[in-house]
Amino acid sequence: MSKFRRLWTAFWVRKSSLTRLGRLAARLATVFTPAYKGMAHLASLAPHGFVSASAGIAHNDVRFGKHVFIGDRVLIYKTCTGGYVDLKDEVVLYGDTIIETADHGNVTIGEETHIQPRCQIVAGKASIIIGKRVEMAPGCALYPFNHGMELNQSIREQPLVSKGDIVIEDDVWLGYGVIVLDGVRIGKGAVIAAGSIVTHDIPENAIAMGTPARVVRIRSDTEQGT
Repeated sequence: MSKFRRLWTAFWVRKSSLTRLGRLAARLATVFTPAYKGMAHLASLAPHGFVSASAGIAHNDVRFGKHVFIGDRVLIYKTCTGGYVDLKDEVVLYGDTIIETADHGNVTIGEETHIQPRCQIVAGKASIIIGKRVEMAPGCALYPFNHGMELNQSIREQPLVSKGDIVIEDDVWLGYGVIVLDGVRIGKGAVIAAGSIVTHDIPENAIAMGTPARVVRIRSDTEQGT
């Protein structure tokens, strides 16, 4: 990148914000920047990070750490009863991810965690706590609630029920399309295989797969590439 392009990009990133003019600045900041993951480095150019001009922030209590990146068409949404969203330093949210809070649920995402495209993180009735350096592959879904299923009442009219918070500890890796349900804790360093549905706690450093996910082995100190 030429010196002019670097200066242009850094200038407009520093001017970017969630105001109308700040959104225009965010658009100008990307003139010389590749789309998708090519934009993520923009968050390093200013302490307040970078929010794509096409992202939607329909939430009045989003707490931003330093150098947070929010990519194209990410939506952060709050219902009238929703809690906060707390994004710690250097969190990365890639395109088309949805974070929603409802029914007093909160979302906390720890430092250096990367959320890949099209994930859905919906905290209703209970909260979602994601640790540091967690890697979530595309298409993952976290739901700490369910609908009641009483007879003689339509599902849409049933109250939400929950077994408790979802807690994902540090350094966890969720493969493509993993679903995590209410009341689940995934221990530090665990790996959940693509397509798994996690309905029960997973211990530290476990490798789990299936529907429902079951532990198939524990990672060893000598393993490579896990």
